[in-house]
Amino acid sequence: MKSNPLLGKLYLIPTTLGEGDPNDVLPQTIKRTIDFIEDYIVENEKTARKFIKSIQPEKIQASLRLSALNKHTEVSEHAKMLQPCLAGKNVGLMSEAGCPGVADPGAVIAKLAHEKGIQVVPLVGPSSILLAIMASGMNGQSFAFNGYIPIDKAEKKSALKNLEKLSQDKNQSQIFIETPYRNNKMLEDIIQAVNPATFICVATDITLPTEFIKTMRAADWKKIKVDLHNRPTIFIIHKM
Repeated sequence: MKSNPLLGKLYLIPTTLGEGDPNDVLPQTIKRTIDFIEDYIVENEKTARKFIKSIQPEKIQASLRLSALNKHTEVSEHAKMLQPCLAGKNVGLMSEAGCPGVADPGAVIAKLAHEKGIQVVPLVGPSSILLAIMASGMNGQSFAFNGYIPIDKAEKKSALKNLEKLSQDKNQSQIFIETPYRNNKMLEDIIQAVNPATFICVATDITLPTEFIKTMRAADWKKIKVDLHNRPTIFIIHKM
C-alpha cells in the first residue's frame, strides 16, 4: 500500500542512551522534528516530557498529547494512537532509550502504520546494538540480535552454548542483553559457559561519560573485575 499524501507521517524519534548531553549524540533534525509535532507515542510520559524539554525548552508542554505504549498497553489501543495521522497530523514515536522499533515495543506501531498507508520516517540517532558491534571488533558483516536469553540457570547455559555454536558455524557474532541488575551474574555465567578461547565483548553505558567497551577471550575476562550492576549493557560473543 502506498503512502497517502493527505495523511500525517509517523516519525521515529531517537533518544539518548542515558543522562548525557543530547547535543553530543543527536543531530539538529531531532529538534526540528519536535518543533512541529504535538502528538507522541511514548513508553513513559514523564521521561518523554523531560526529553522533549531537554531538546526544545520552548516547547509548550501543555500542547503535547502523549499516548503510552508499554507492556500494559492493550493491542486494541494501538490503532487509536495513529488516529492523528489519519486526520493529517504528524506523530512522533519515541523509545525510552535509543532508536524506536529496535528492541523496542514501537515496532508494532511502525508495522501498523505501513498497513494503514502512513509514511514511516526513521530519524538518525544512537543504537546501542549497532554502536556495540561497531566497537567490538567482531563480525560487522554478519551478526544477530537475540534479545534476552533465559533466566533459568540450565536454560541460560544451554542458550549460551547454542549461541556460541551458531557464532562458530555461521561466523556470526551473537548479541544479547540482560536486565541491568543481573548484568554481573550474566557476565559470570557467560565466562563459565563458553569455551575459554571464545571472544566476549561487554559494551556498557555507551555514549555516556562512564562508557566501557572491552573485547577479550573468556579466559582473559576471568582475570579482571568490572562492575556492570544497573548499567545498560550489550553482550556479544563469537567463537572463531
